[in-house]
Parts: sequence; C-alpha cells; structure tokens
Amino acid sequence: MPRDAVPALPDLSDRTVVVTGGSGGIGAATARALADARARVVLAVRDTAKGARAAAAMTGTVEVRPLDLADLASVRAFAAAWEGPVDVLVNNAGVSVPDRRETADGFELQFGTNHLGPFALTNLLLPHVTGRVVSLSSQAERAARLDLDDPNTRHRPYSESRAYAASKLANLLFTAELQRRLTAAGSPVLAVAAHPGYVTTGMTTGTTSGGGGAVGRFLARHVAQSPAAGALPVLLAATGDVPPGAFTGPEHLLHMRGGATLIGRSRQARDPDLARRLWAVSEELTGTTFPALG
Repeated sequence: MPRDAVPALPDLSDRTVVVTGGSGGIGAATARALADARARVVLAVRDTAKGARAAAAMTGTVEVRPLDLADLASVRAFAAAWEGPVDVLVNNAGVSVPDRRETADGFELQFGTNHLGPFALTNLLLPHVTGRVVSLSSQAERAARLDLDDPNTRHRPYSESRAYAASKLANLLFTAELQRRLTAAGSPVLAVAAHPGYVTTGMTTGTTSGGGGAVGRFLARHVAQSPAAGALPVLLAATGDVPPGAFTGPEHLLHMRGGATLIGRSRQARDPDLARRLWAVSEELTGTTFPALG
C-alpha cells in the first residue's frame, strides 16, 4: 500500500465529525477520508467560499460553517449555533507567520489561533462531544519554551519558529490536562493529539502564511509528504485504538513521514504542573472554562 494511502477506516455512519480548517491541506485530506467512511463532516472554516469548493470535491455528507479561531466572538457563535452530538472534534486549523500579528482579541496570532481558539472552542462544544477531541501538534514542541508570564510575546522579541513551537507545546499540554479533567469527571471522551509530520501545505511553503522561505520551499520539495499522508496520524487519533492522551505521528524518518503510530513527547509536554498553569492562563484569557459534564 502506498505511504499516503488511507487504511480502511471503520464505518462512520451516523457519526458527526467537526474539522477546523478543513478547506485545504491536512484538514481537507482528513475530512475527505472521514466523509469517504460515511461520517457527516462539518468543515469549520474562516473562508466559507473556499470551504464550499473543498466540500464539493468530497463524497458523502459534508457541510460548511464559518469559524475564525482568531476571533473569540466567531468561536462563541459557532458553538452557540451547534445542536446535536459531536462524535469527534478535530482541532486542525493553525497558522505560522513571520512577523508578530494579533488576533481580533489582541492575542499573538500563533498562540491565539493555534491554542487559545481551539481551547475555547473545545470547552464550549464539550457538552456535545461524545467521542474524541483530536488536537494537531508537532514535534516542534521539543524546541519550545512556553513563557506563561508573557504568552502573547509582548515583552520579548518575536520569532516565528519560537512562537510556533510554543503553540504546539501548548496543544500537547492542553491535551494532557483536558484528558485529566475528563477522566476526573468520569467522561468516556478521549483527548488525543496528532503530529502529521513534515507536510507540503501552504504553511510549510509559505504560500498562505508568508513564512517558509527558501529553506521551507526546499524541504517541502524534497522532504515533505503529501497532505493525504500527513492526515494518517490524525485519522489514527480520530478513529484508531489509542489510549487516553495518546500522541500519534508518522512511523519513519524520525517521525517525519510515512504511516502512523504512537510517538513520544518531550519531558515538558508531560509536566502536569505546567499543563495546569497553562489551563488557568487560557481560562483567564478566553473567558471559557471546563464545563460541568453529565
């Protein structure tokens, strides 16, 4: 089987999956595979026209709804309009930008879009979630330094790579603390994370973020795998037999490409105190909290 071939997924009839950023790249590849497996897929996207074009190229039941993770008002509106169960929430959408920018709420754009937006969305949707919350992270987290006294990079020089790595560490810490809270609440919902590897997308080539540069374009051309291959760890996290708090990623080339398997994470990503501190900061910044379940 080719490395980017999607393995047989379970029949997902009568399941609803929300995929943020599902209009392109890894998100679209993930959504397409889930729709092929007969899930009802909702593409939660900033650009609904682009989302509609992506949905038209997919089989099965695919809907498009507006969601801008860089705007908490949009996050709240999406969650408030939701009715019915969410079997799987895939927090896929993310950005990487070369210069410091801010979200509608004044957060540093990468931290706000990659962590705070999904944090708020998950907490607001959690009463509807019946199966799993999948958050996309990256092995870039191993190079991260998460400064919770200055999470929005207001008092130190901005670096695209450092900001991205910090947001990906935040995704893993969020997953760990979410799973701890779900377990304590007696919820059967799993919180898991996925590292797609090095994938050719607008983010890695710089065509959507403005980043990437010559090095990024070289790696994208000679090292990166396709979005379909990058979706494999996400699909394993979303539908496979994985433990609570699992982290999935590619099998080969230092977990950068090919297949999907369980992978490890850094010591700081396993730090429960850091995870709890991040959760408290995120609650304060977003005004959202872990809901009462049951």
